[in-house]
Amino acid sequence: MAEFAIKGWCPGALRPMESGDGWVVRIRPWLAELTAAQALGLGEAALAYGNGVIDLTARANVQLRGVTEQSHAPLIVALDKLGLIDTDAQAESQRNVVISPFWQGDETATLAAELAQALRHGPDLPSKFGYGIDLGPERVLAETSCDIRFERGAAGGVILRADGAAGGQAVTLQDAVPQALRMAQWFVSSGGVTQGRGRMAGHPKDEMPFDTSMVPAALAPAAGAGMTPLGALVGFEFGSLRAEVLAELASLAPSMRITPWRMVLLVGGALPTLPAVITHPDDSRLRVVACTGAPGCPQALQDTRALARRLAPFVPQGKRLHVSGCAKGCAHPSPADLTLSATRQGFAILPKARAGGLGPVLAPQDITFEILGKAF
Repeated sequence: MAEFAIKGWCPGALRPMESGDGWVVRIRPWLAELTAAQALGLGEAALAYGNGVIDLTARANVQLRGVTEQSHAPLIVALDKLGLIDTDAQAESQRNVVISPFWQGDETATLAAELAQALRHGPDLPSKFGYGIDLGPERVLAETSCDIRFERGAAGGVILRADGAAGGQAVTLQDAVPQALRMAQWFVSSGGVTQGRGRMAGHPKDEMPFDTSMVPAALAPAAGAGMTPLGALVGFEFGSLRAEVLAELASLAPSMRITPWRMVLLVGGALPTLPAVITHPDDSRLRVVACTGAPGCPQALQDTRALARRLAPFVPQGKRLHVSGCAKGCAHPSPADLTLSATRQGFAILPKARAGGLGPVLAPQDITFEILGKAF
């Protein structure tokens, strides 16, 4: 029997999720962007109504931790004043859209606004089903979980591509959203909720009534901390930061964009010199993914971050280590170069795999850099 419970949904602000350190409140900033005033206010709210810990998610959302039943209502009032709350929990859960943090101009914003409105009246989809808007000259969201993707085609223009399909269908900005909803409806009516386990990537597409001949744009190099044409891209150990750090960052740029790589893009800002902020792309901490672990997550079977912190310096460049507190692998659902998946006895050693697989189990203190090197 599994030693964890699959919730099947993600927390929101209006529908928080209980964890080991209180309620987790997830905020979906519009266009994944916070003005300096919003970022400052969010940090103040995290301290006033939570424990001051802020997590960045793989869907470019922001999570406040340590919220209580008593502090939740005043927190929502504070977030509403900042313009960070949807009209209701349903609208919040439906607006599951990841946007390239490098967007420029009105094209992305216009498409995102139309999509958000249309989703209010779209098909009933699994709560983790989501969309990606990735209209730059190179694709940056290829490794981000998105079931239906708006992308730039290799020949220009916009294409609509089902996750897992090699190519997509050419669309205009006028018919892109209606076609996306048509694709979502096909997913539901063709059994995708059960056959594909609720995700497009696992759903058979042999008889999909959409063109897949349009080749998407080339992949962009993996994003790393440092300067970009839009500003400074900075990271944090395990994608987690204190509210005080967020407040300091808010003073350095007019706005910041939350990225799906658990980093923040300081729009128009320079690289900060803050101890808790990662500014170099070769920092080994960026090669490690670790969930909250025990005791912060009640389902975690081990402390993940102490082990991840100890092993990070030995992860080779270009490799990814995932330390998961249970078999769900919430922090990194895809296979990693090496996954350490917690059990009650220790961690299963799983090369080229996702959490939850079978492998030799070692106690945390027995996992050394020699073993790590052999596993990679």
